[in-house]
Amino acid sequence: MLSTDAIVIGAGPVGLFQVFQLGLHGLRAHVIDALPHPGGQCAELYGDKPIYDIPAVQACTGHELVQRLLAQIQPFAPQFHLGQQVDSVQAQPGGGFLVGTTQGTQLQARAVFIASGVGAFVPRSLKLPGLDAFEGSQLRYRLDEDTSLTGQRVVVHGGDEPAVQQAIACASAPEAQRPAHTTLQHRRDVFDAPPALLEQLQALRTAGRIEVAIGMASGIVETQGRLTALELTTPEGTQQSLPLDLLLVRLGLVPRLGPIADWGLALERKQLVVDTATFATNVPGIHAVGDAITYPGKRKLILSGFHEATLAAFGAAEWLAGHKLPLEYTTSSERLQKLLGVGESGN
Repeated sequence: MLSTDAIVIGAGPVGLFQVFQLGLHGLRAHVIDALPHPGGQCAELYGDKPIYDIPAVQACTGHELVQRLLAQIQPFAPQFHLGQQVDSVQAQPGGGFLVGTTQGTQLQARAVFIASGVGAFVPRSLKLPGLDAFEGSQLRYRLDEDTSLTGQRVVVHGGDEPAVQQAIACASAPEAQRPAHTTLQHRRDVFDAPPALLEQLQALRTAGRIEVAIGMASGIVETQGRLTALELTTPEGTQQSLPLDLLLVRLGLVPRLGPIADWGLALERKQLVVDTATFATNVPGIHAVGDAITYPGKRKLILSGFHEATLAAFGAAEWLAGHKLPLEYTTSSERLQKLLGVGESGN
């Protein structure tokens, strides 16, 4: 079982900055996030959009902000557990917490920091009778790196940018790795994606590399324990059977509060109640920051989350030490500069 000083639940900008602030106090951190990459809501919803309210940065995209935060925390070498959702946080009799994920990871920590935003971002599922039985095999909401598409009949379900991108990626793969047939399936022949992607899609349709199937998904066909087709109801009201070997559902992401409600933490309208001096919850040793929390005057801004992460780190470090800690500055503290690997003390 892995042991660490702190576990940060959520790898969005506030969670990443929480790692930095903990590192300044000499506290090692592991980070858990349901997404397969760092960045959280910022990367998913604002990845290519400009952000203008980060101090001293005139403008940067969501992806650029995440990359800068990742570079900032490199000196503290946090360990990431991505594509995993926390399902249990248990206080231990001797102190600290045991944190478990739905994938079976078990971590022990002296303190826990919840920076989960509005909830864990999980793929929006396709609800059809019997379809769930094929999840992880012929039904995928995310593709693993080792998933082979070669020679398969792939159906991509969805009408927004993620679905268009996935269909283009399948049809544009090297010939040796390309599906035998790629179909983009949506309820209507209109797709919500940037013009450049729509141009690529049209070019691949014209070249016969992507077929578009229009209709409402209404059911599945199962043959000898295998998913063999997706049943559609066309706009004209007729039934169509769409043969497939692999169904890739790309309906976007949806935030879910998940099991946080079962951890004995005080909630107000599905948000965590905190002490604004330390951003501690009602459970000693568990702190919360960012969009997951509520308090009088709370503003859901990245800038506010950075402030909250700073005070949370101080609060936890003093709680763990059992006494008040002196305020140090990175401009003058040899200890901090050594931790950061800068200045003469970091050489």
